[in-house]
Amino acid sequence: MNEIKIDTDYITLGQFLKLADMIQSGGMAKWFLGEYEVFINGEQDQRRGRKLVDGDQIDIPGYGKFLIKR
Repeated sequence: MNEIKIDTDYITLGQFLKLADMIQSGGMAKWFLGEYEVFINGEQDQRRGRKLVDGDQIDIPGYGKFLIKR
């Protein structure tokens, strides 16, 4: 599981995708979420504004599993 470090209380799912190098710009988040299934703490979620906090686990089949750490 890959750890993604954040300096703030939370980041959005769109920001996470950019931080994890899955997309090159924030504008690509909507496209990415429309093409791929994203599971946050075991539940599917496609909202790019979804807030991710310390301890959240993100699973993107084909890309890997990630853990948000503060």
